[in-house]
Amino acid sequence: MVIDTWIRSVFDSLYDGILIIDRDETVKYVNASYTRITGVRYEDIVERKLREVRHGARLPNVLQSRKPIIGALREENGVDYVVNMSPILSKGEVVGAISIASSIDDALDLSQTLSRYQSKIAKLEGRMKAIQKARYTIDDMVAQDPRSKEVRKLLLRIAKKDTTILLNGESGTGKEMAAQAIHNASGRADGPFIAVNCASFGVNLLESELFGYEEGSFTGAKKDGKLGLFEAADGGTIFLDEIAEIGAEVQAKLLRTLQEKTVRRIGGIREISVDVRVIAATNKDLETMVSSGSFREDLFYRLSVFPVVLPPLRDRRADIIPLVESFLIQHKNDLKSDIGLSDDAKKMLIAYRWPGNIRELRNTIEFAVNMMENDTITSRNLPVRIQASVDSDAKAERLSDMVRKFEKEEIAKLLNLHGHNLEGKKKVAEILGISLASLYSKIK
Repeated sequence: MVIDTWIRSVFDSLYDGILIIDRDETVKYVNASYTRITGVRYEDIVERKLREVRHGARLPNVLQSRKPIIGALREENGVDYVVNMSPILSKGEVVGAISIASSIDDALDLSQTLSRYQSKIAKLEGRMKAIQKARYTIDDMVAQDPRSKEVRKLLLRIAKKDTTILLNGESGTGKEMAAQAIHNASGRADGPFIAVNCASFGVNLLESELFGYEEGSFTGAKKDGKLGLFEAADGGTIFLDEIAEIGAEVQAKLLRTLQEKTVRRIGGIREISVDVRVIAATNKDLETMVSSGSFREDLFYRLSVFPVVLPPLRDRRADIIPLVESFLIQHKNDLKSDIGLSDDAKKMLIAYRWPGNIRELRNTIEFAVNMMENDTITSRNLPVRIQASVDSDAKAERLSDMVRKFEKEEIAKLLNLHGHNLEGKKKVAEILGISLASLYSKIK
């Protein structure tokens, strides 16, 4: 057996120890690392029969069995090391065998290094799963009002179906919580949940975030390209919030993804299969946008397979105080004391119209907790805008009562003057400038 000069140079540069025997069990080569690990001198072993200088050597067994031996433990001059042995074949014939030795200390160092990396990877994976985990469930949705109870029941039913959902509702009505609840009640609960606010990205950036890109596809692209959020959500759910804000080019690409269940990265030619459930959300009227040409009609129908309208807080007033109580739990834990809500504060909170919906209510309670003087929130602790608005609404209500009272008195006077018969009522209606039917309605 002749070892090529180039191959010898390669073996000489290795950190692991190398020993090679020919078919006659004669040692033809050892590198410096082998002598370092085993303590055996070059001149004491090369061109000698291996069994003569290394009693108990197992490498000759590999010649006969033609099978490798992996992870054999050896000890030489007080040095422990690990050996992997393999036959060397040429045209199907065994022409020799090679032994690769690694110090136990080196192996332990490598094992510990790998263990540290595995621990770091496990932590990173845990963080990634936490980031991609949907936090809220159906049970977290406060629903005391009949209307919100119906919505919650609807969400639970549709969660079991693997269909695309469009959530429509004013800002602050809890669309992302609803999306997370749907995901956690679905068969995809163990998969990732990726939330994307489409309004927070520019057109080009949104496309690269959703679909990813290949290396060198544009200036500033990462060296190895980038995984898109649709790929990251594979096996789970992607929540596209403020879907009305995406541009025409992204709309076209999103439509293709929904139809084909594949994505193509920017700069790529390969179609990548993705198994993703899409939940979209908007606070705008997409049908009006379709009519105006600012949103694709075919994409609208793809997204709105199952539309769900989340009612504003003013239409589910029975939920207001239960929501407040749920917000106060965290503040009670932080302050380590109980927090009460006075009757006048409850009335004011229920009477207010809540244009910012649940988000505004949450912020209001945080403000009130910081403003309260003891452990009870009163109406005086609520934001001035709420106090002023409710007082204004109350005054307006009192004014309408005054108008109704005046109408009642004037109609009564005119009826007493002109009579309560048909002719008298016709005369009164003529004087008031209203129809006879309207007069009968007011009398009733």
